[in-house]
Amino acid sequence: MKEMLSSVSPKGQVTIPLEIRQLLGVKPKDKVAFKVVNGQVQITPARYTLESLMGSVEPATRTEDFERISSEAKEEHAARTAAKLNRQR
Repeated sequence: MKEMLSSVSPKGQVTIPLEIRQLLGVKPKDKVAFKVVNGQVQITPARYTLESLMGSVEPATRTEDFERISSEAKEEHAARTAAKLNRQR
């Protein structure tokens, strides 16, 4: 068993030693997962985070054109406001 030391910064950050990063296959910006098992901490690469999976699956239905919907709603609101103003005259 090999032991490596690293300091904890005032923000609670720890630098993972190069040999451990290589063993885990993690690179800068990668995520790691910490798991506590029987009082021992395990660190593993977190390959499938929500961010990494975003956009990897096609939606089941066609997505809405929100710009078109917003434009239609604004036009409808303007028309109702104009009609209301005309009735008040």
